[in-house]
Amino acid sequence: MQFKYKLKLLQEIKKHISLALSEDLGSGDLTKSFIPPKSYSLAKIITRQDAIFCGKIWINEIIKTRKSLKIKWLVKDGQKITKNQSICEISGSTRDILAVERVCLNYIQVLSGTATTTNTFVNLIKHTKSKVFDTRKTLPGMRLAQKYAVKVGGGRNQRLGLYDNALFKENHITANGSLLNLLKKLRQKKMFLNSQIEVESIDQLTTALKYPIKNILLDNFSVTDVKKALQISNHKINLEISGNINKRTILKYASLGKLRISVGLLTKDIQAIDFSMLIQSKKTSNT
Repeated sequence: MQFKYKLKLLQEIKKHISLALSEDLGSGDLTKSFIPPKSYSLAKIITRQDAIFCGKIWINEIIKTRKSLKIKWLVKDGQKITKNQSICEISGSTRDILAVERVCLNYIQVLSGTATTTNTFVNLIKHTKSKVFDTRKTLPGMRLAQKYAVKVGGGRNQRLGLYDNALFKENHITANGSLLNLLKKLRQKKMFLNSQIEVESIDQLTTALKYPIKNILLDNFSVTDVKKALQISNHKINLEISGNINKRTILKYASLGKLRISVGLLTKDIQAIDFSMLIQSKKTSNT
């Protein structure tokens, strides 16, 4: 699995884990004094449910912030994990293990949740020509992270934000007076090739198809209307659908033909995966 923005992601991770650790530790761990300074432990992270694992890079970077800690991985990103399976082993200062415990778990519960949900949708339509895509409906500050998790789950990424691809939606059309006005402006700016237009009806689709637009988003179209749209466009443009997409409906749409299916709930309706970190053994150094 290759992630297009991996270098940028690593930079984001370093910045975010610093904030996350600061958020949790604040002015200092009030339980720290109850742990002997020279206490050393082995801890395991265990999953409490079946899932697709995601978050190895985050935990690695968190572990690097504590010199005493070492990690041994038992799984990798994208691997299917089962209830009560050990994910990794962390050894070192007991104080350091407890200091990073919650931050480690917070990241992998969200990212594994996104990867697992994505994988469920991907598997539902894997025998069709359609593909599952993500959206910009992400947790604030977690967009790159969640898009990475979508990729790990077998889904595909769309634009990162407003800056790397142009999608003109309902409000853009309203702001320009009409769909026709917007299409004329796109022609003047020669932006048809790398732009996407959202349409909300077969009539709007018919209007858009009079211009050399290559990417059209069908918003909240019924299965019947998507079938009509495929016929009208003659499969010569990239059609994407959004709205009304869930586990019950996705196969009905995907079976119609080759479609990009964007699913907002992959990243906005987080179903976190339950993980625990448990100390397995400990010792106190006398030196």
